[in-house]
Amino acid sequence: MNLARLLLEGFRWFDDALRSRLADQGLAELTTAESMVFPYLDPGGTRPADLARRLGITRQSAQTLVRGLERKGLVELSDDPDDGRAKRIRLTASGRRSVPLALETFAQLERELSRRIGTKNVAQLRNALEAEWGDSPAVQQPDN
Repeated sequence: MNLARLLLEGFRWFDDALRSRLADQGLAELTTAESMVFPYLDPGGTRPADLARRLGITRQSAQTLVRGLERKGLVELSDDPDDGRAKRIRLTASGRRSVPLALETFAQLERELSRRIGTKNVAQLRNALEAEWGDSPAVQQPDN
């Protein structure tokens, strides 16, 4: 299996467990795409265009995600104090309650991963992922 797929499988392992735990605790069930929104929200709110850029998706796709999270009561759109024409995405009280639970879940999952593959392997994985990778390279078409 190639490295990109291995990284995606690792992400899914964490994300599936997180979404299951949040649902078990009575919070709204999230899709994988919806769960990816939360790390990109700023404490003071985030403009939808900034969210789209951070996620690498179109503004329309970001708006779809935000509307779904609004229906679930996890985020709200409010006026941007710096620009009366703009909006900011903010966590609701329910959305804010999910944050400590998510952080504790990630800590538990990291401990479980250490138990399964070893503390040294988890430390090496963390070091590799924290390293500066630089900008995405332009990949050339292979010569045939």
